[in-house]
Amino acid sequence: MPHFAISSQPLDTPALRAAMNDVRAGGFVCFEGWVRDSNDGRRVLRLGYEAFVPLAEKEGMRILGEAMSNYPIFDIRCVHRIGTLELGDLAVWVGVSSQHRGAAFDACRYVIDEVKSRVPIWKKEHYVDGDSGWINCHILPA
Repeated sequence: MPHFAISSQPLDTPALRAAMNDVRAGGFVCFEGWVRDSNDGRRVLRLGYEAFVPLAEKEGMRILGEAMSNYPIFDIRCVHRIGTLELGDLAVWVGVSSQHRGAAFDACRYVIDEVKSRVPIWKKEHYVDGDSGWINCHILPA
């Protein structure tokens, strides 16, 4: 069953993966997005994520529903962190199970791309030099 969530707590990847265990599946693909130490030539110290949670979860579920309709997959889940994240922390996790690996890869890629472009989650980078800035903030089309 598809599941999208916003979490202020660190993600338990073994539990997320275990919840998707399905003997029908011959393929499982996951994507993990981690906080890295640089972006566009600037040294990053940490990130802050904010979200309008009710709308983020609604749009996230819509994306997962699209993936379920467009790809032959059994299950798909996505969890995105909010709050302050340090270097190396897990910011987003997507998991997909299917009978075959190709569909799982394709659906996973679709979900992370759509989440990054459509879900109202905002990222603020905090730089080593003391500056900070919001990254890739955009307004959803009406």
